[in-house]
Amino acid sequence: MSDIAGKVVVITGASSGIGEATALALAARGARVVLGARRTERLEALVDRIVDAGGEAAYLSTDVKRREDVIALVGLALGRFGKLDVLVNNAGIGPVSLFDDLRVEDWVDMIDVNVKGVLYGIAAALPIFREQGFGHFVNVLSTAGLKIVPMQGVYAGTKNAVRAISEGLR
Repeated sequence: MSDIAGKVVVITGASSGIGEATALALAARGARVVLGARRTERLEALVDRIVDAGGEAAYLSTDVKRREDVIALVGLALGRFGKLDVLVNNAGIGPVSLFDDLRVEDWVDMIDVNVKGVLYGIAAALPIFREQGFGHFVNVLSTAGLKIVPMQGVYAGTKNAVRAISEGLR
């Protein structure tokens, strides 16, 4: 990551976990990060931490189930920093249950966040990457997509879908 300084990186699901850790690590190395998630109070606190440490960051309330939210997040990066180098499609959810529990609404949410959210990110950033002549996608997967366990069947399916989408995009 030695050449990350000055790069503009959008991260979805940035309010906690992998997204938060990624934002902190990249900002500490000089990347300008644009953070999206639903929990704006956490995003605001994260941006404050980054700025207090001398970094550059911005945030926008973003629900990746809403294509217009993802478009607006990418637009914030362009408006604030003039380019987009990397989009990290990190937002994800993983409620666990047996299929017999028929938690269909959880299944729908996982598909909307874990799969459609990634597709919305690609749709928002790909035209910009093509116009700029550069840009990278980082789509966060899970080992659960490779080793299927009993209570994570739908989650595994969504992560396998993202893996296939990523290969297709590559």
